[in-house]
Amino acid sequence: MDQTGSLGSMGTPARDPAAARPADWSGFARTLVGCAALLGIAVVVLIAMLDPYGLRAGPGRPPGPIMDANQRLSYPQIARGGRFDAAVFGTSTARLLDPAALNPAFDARFANLAVNAATPDEQIRLADLFLAHRPVRAILFGLDVTWCAADPPARTANAFPDWLYAEGAPWGVLRQVSLRSATVAVQAGLARLGLTRPRIRRDGYAVFTPPEDRYDPARARAHIRAGAVDPAARADGPDEPMPAIARLGAILDRVPAGALKLIAFMPVHAVAQGAPGTPAGWREAACKARVAAVGARRGAVVVDFRRVSPLTTSDANYWDALHYRLPVAARIVADLKAAATTGADDPDGVYRVLAHP
Repeated sequence: MDQTGSLGSMGTPARDPAAARPADWSGFARTLVGCAALLGIAVVVLIAMLDPYGLRAGPGRPPGPIMDANQRLSYPQIARGGRFDAAVFGTSTARLLDPAALNPAFDARFANLAVNAATPDEQIRLADLFLAHRPVRAILFGLDVTWCAADPPARTANAFPDWLYAEGAPWGVLRQVSLRSATVAVQAGLARLGLTRPRIRRDGYAVFTPPEDRYDPARARAHIRAGAVDPAARADGPDEPMPAIARLGAILDRVPAGALKLIAFMPVHAVAQGAPGTPAGWREAACKARVAAVGARRGAVVVDFRRVSPLTTSDANYWDALHYRLPVAARIVADLKAAATTGADDPDGVYRVLAHP
């Protein structure tokens, strides 16, 4: 026997035909895609059921727990839902006006829809949404100097979901799907079960300033001085356009004739105001005159707190140059009530009534 040939034949292992073929991954891929699709559908259904941004909110269906800290995402559901017949619009300088104080003062059910750093356009969009979904008893705009700009920005760096402000929020069930909305939906579900607290009250109110017992006068003074307006700073001329004011007039035209229309220049600290005789001061004076004229033509009460007064010159009333303390907010509500009722200026000079029906 040829041992060499026999050993060569025996030393070559037999090859499995199945092992020679490449692995078939198609079944695994189909399973993976199917699981991903089922997971995606489950997430969409979960978010739709928990409705974190109140797409189903309406006059007969109040908003759910407000869990997202971005007011631009959270407030449309308040504008659509609940039994509110009055609202506050503005920036952070109007956020501390508590509906619990406004309601008895004006015999209405207020939502506070003032949004931090909101542009005039963003405020108008929110007001449009509110007016479209209910009869209105009262409306309050808290104005800042951005309304006086010749070219006010339409948006800030904060996300503004235009689709959420559109009538019916088209395709909203799909558009709201994201990791953020899934997280907010879970938080909303926990809040419904009483396992966590909403970030913001259902009427939109929240105290965003530090607790009053942490007030530090020295630190507040430093923040106030840091927010002072440079008297030599350039400003738009007093005769340049103020397009936001024209849009304010248009939104007031949509408010029912019998409703209370309140417009208030908010009381920032005196150092943050345009001083008389400076470009900023001339611009602010022209702006107030235009707002007064717009308000007067529409039967609105226009109140000016943005002036040098015992309120705005006292550092103890402020956290910084723009944000007053909680006791000041309570006073503003009382002063607005007095201004609307009497049409007279404050005897201490805290406010002037620029227009009254």
